[in-house]
Amino acid sequence: MISIALILTITAVDIGVSTGIHLGPFLIIAPALSACCAGPWVTAVIGVLAEAALLIVSVFHGGLTTANHVAQLVALAVLSALMVFVSRVHERRSRELGQVRLVADTTQQILLRPPPRRIGSLRMAWLYLAAEEEARIGGDLLAVARADHPCTRVLIGDVRGHSLASAGEALLATNAFREGAHRYASLPELVTAVEDSVCRNLEEVADTAHDPGEHFITAVFLDIPDSGTHVEMMNCGHPPPLLIRGAQQVTALDSRRQTPPLGLCTLVARKDRTDRFSFETGDMLLLYTDGVIEASSPSGDFYPLAERVASFRASSPDTLLHHIHQDLLAHTGEQLTDDAALLVLERVPSRTHHRKCRVGAEGV
Repeated sequence: MISIALILTITAVDIGVSTGIHLGPFLIIAPALSACCAGPWVTAVIGVLAEAALLIVSVFHGGLTTANHVAQLVALAVLSALMVFVSRVHERRSRELGQVRLVADTTQQILLRPPPRRIGSLRMAWLYLAAEEEARIGGDLLAVARADHPCTRVLIGDVRGHSLASAGEALLATNAFREGAHRYASLPELVTAVEDSVCRNLEEVADTAHDPGEHFITAVFLDIPDSGTHVEMMNCGHPPPLLIRGAQQVTALDSRRQTPPLGLCTLVARKDRTDRFSFETGDMLLLYTDGVIEASSPSGDFYPLAERVASFRASSPDTLLHHIHQDLLAHTGEQLTDDAALLVLERVPSRTHHRKCRVGAEGV
């Protein structure tokens, strides 16, 4: 142990040098070092060893009766006791922080419920980056669920703001989506159900005391049948997904029927229509939140996601996500100011063949 080696070194050097030089006070370094790196019991043992070493040094430098040596011994004992107290406080706070992290990890599992790597006709990968230091969760949300008919339904969204309080709003929308994904035949019915749930319960979970402004959630809903070559989308005020086809062909799926964000309730009327896009085997869809495209470099430039994705040569969702993650951190200097979530979906041959999803909305 470094502390014991330090005690032995200081003791040996102090005994070997001139009696006019006193290195004994430096022995306090040993219990101070232990307080930072070890528990209170270890710190106490190191303090006792340091005190014994100072006794030996005092004997070699004039005995224990001199006022200077007595003062050094008392001071070392008092400081060692303080180091034990500091170590105990540090250990308790570390344990509390560990518990908080465990709760945060558990909450993230409940909130995000990580999608499987393969579901239906999709292969996928996802990434969640929380802006809050030491946080695991924030105001971005993503979820994947299976419908009773052979379709995969996808949600990605962004709660206004990025404080930890916004996690409650994200959980509200995510739970409503998961509950309704297998109940409603059409995508507009599902979106309407999620909107109704958000409107009924938003005030109960929103942090209106610290954030009295508007509370809403931008979101993209997708309905992807296991068979076929299309995807249905309803965009509620969210950045458009990117369709990646071939080596470097990247297209933003801009909605011609975009609806307002969730949570505005009676302020707007939601249209019961969707957009439809081609999504063929081998294509990839990249869904993301504005924390990605609004991530700023030190000079203030936003991250050019579509441009950067077109420059990557990705053979799988994992590879593409890895490239984006590394490039995003390099762009921002590893300092994100907002939560960021990404989800990559790749259409692969379906393992089973079923009838198509019921389409309850007009296609493009």
